[in-house]
Amino acid sequence: MEIKPKTVKSVQLKSMIVKQLYFDKALSCAELSELFEKSIPSITKAVNELMSEGFVVEQGYAPSSGGRRPLLYSIKPDAMYILAVAMDQLSTRIQLLDLSNRPVAGSLTLELKLLNNNEALGILIKNINSYIAKANVPKEKIAGIGMGMPGFVNVVQGINYTYLNAGGKSLTQYLREQTGLPVYIDNDSSLIALAEQKFGIAKAQQNVMVINLGWGIGLGMIVNGDIFRGHNGFAGELSHIPLSDDDTLCNCGKRGCLETVASMLVVVQKGIEGIKCGRVTSLKNTDSSPSKALADAILDAADNGDQFAIDLLSDAAYKIGKALAILIHIMNPQTIVLSGRGARAGKILMAPIQQALHKYCIPRLAESTQLLISNLGFDAELIGAAVLMMENFDKEVKTRAKV
Repeated sequence: MEIKPKTVKSVQLKSMIVKQLYFDKALSCAELSELFEKSIPSITKAVNELMSEGFVVEQGYAPSSGGRRPLLYSIKPDAMYILAVAMDQLSTRIQLLDLSNRPVAGSLTLELKLLNNNEALGILIKNINSYIAKANVPKEKIAGIGMGMPGFVNVVQGINYTYLNAGGKSLTQYLREQTGLPVYIDNDSSLIALAEQKFGIAKAQQNVMVINLGWGIGLGMIVNGDIFRGHNGFAGELSHIPLSDDDTLCNCGKRGCLETVASMLVVVQKGIEGIKCGRVTSLKNTDSSPSKALADAILDAADNGDQFAIDLLSDAAYKIGKALAILIHIMNPQTIVLSGRGARAGKILMAPIQQALHKYCIPRLAESTQLLISNLGFDAELIGAAVLMMENFDKEVKTRAKV
């Protein structure tokens, strides 16, 4: 569904209202007027047009505060949809979401190795187009595609310098050409932080470090209420802090990175080695290399009290805690959030992380930082991908209106 054009200014205002209601759920015309510094009559007119176009509905009256209760408006969840794509080094998830971030079609998970795989981009595009064709939703009702991925991502130019080479083209432009939809990309850890900031446990907090516990150990930083990306957009490479003494070579080409001793990839590798060596465990594995299935099995086993699985996760968590002590000393965050795939093991990870913080962190700094487990968990990257698309929605609508 498209916002019907009248003038570029009216289209832009309506797209801004849709975007604001996506994030804030329900607002009155007076609140929208204050936010956008527009007159109440102009806001009311735009809201009425959005209602007639099927984007906005009346939510009811706000609670009484002594005067006349204002009428609240909210977004209509099925007015349009967002295709969210969440990638990691070994697998990709594709999910169609409505404007309440609820799934409206089945999810697709495909094993897709990114490293040294020249076929990865073609496979991704084929699966996106196939998913859209099978989703039973008109393509014109899909606002666009938000996509999270590992690697060094330039969000302005739409380039991933690490994976998914588009042959010299902007990756976002290439994906747009191949799918027929607007596409926005960002680093997976930044998107997880974005999801936590907008809809998760970090909502309304100003200084939060969000740890993406996945195949690597990513970091999304919320500084003074904004996602902090650094000078070139590559801030947050917590995985590559040199903390290990065993001099193991990392995929980045350096030695001793945190990723080589504490990532989920290492946990699974150690799990495979332990099973082969006859460790007492409920885990069974015939794979010779890490897989999503074994990662999930280790997390499940730990939840069920398997001591070997708990030891694997606890050992990694202690080393992550050591890295977080450095992070606290540098950034002095209000909150650290454990998010991503590994957040489901948060209760197991908390104790060894806290133990490391007690050992390595200055008490005054550690005491002022709360450590929390995400309530979005593994869905955080998908939600972050949807947020990314909606953050650019008004810009996209404005561009179309000018054409």
